[in-house]
Amino acid sequence: MSFLTGAIRTAAVGASARSALMRGAVAPAAQQVRFYAAHHEEESFEAFNSRYVGFFDAVEDLFELQRGLNNCFAYDLVPSPEVIESALRASRRVNDYSTAVRVFEGIKQKVENEGQYKQYVEALKGVREELGIQLKEEMYNA
Repeated sequence: MSFLTGAIRTAAVGASARSALMRGAVAPAAQQVRFYAAHHEEESFEAFNSRYVGFFDAVEDLFELQRGLNNCFAYDLVPSPEVIESALRASRRVNDYSTAVRVFEGIKQKVENEGQYKQYVEALKGVREELGIQLKEEMYNA
C-alpha cells in the first residue's frame, strides 16, 4: 500500500473523489475553490434597509421574526433604526416581548462603542415608549 492510498483511506473523501484520485485524475485548481456567495449580487445599504423593513412588516410568527433577525444581524453592518423599528413592531405584533428586548442586546454587540449604542437607544426612544419596551439595563436598575 502506497502512502497516497493510505492517506486517501483515512481522509473523509467521497467514493467518487476517491476513485478519481486512485486513477490519478486531479481536479483543476479552479474547481477546488468554493464560492459561498457567488450567486449574490452586491446590495446597497438602502436596498438592504428596504428589504428588511418589508420583511419585518410582513412577519406573522415568532419563527420568521427570529430567522429574519438572525439573517439581518449576520451581515457586517449594523441595521438602520428603521429596520430595528420594524423588527420591534413585529416582535410586539407576534407578542414576544423578550425578543424586543434582545434586539437591543444585539445592537449593543454590533456597534463599535457605547456612544453608538446610546445613539440607537435615543433614536428609538419614541418607539420603545409606544410599545412599552424596556432595555435590559433598565430592568435590572428598577
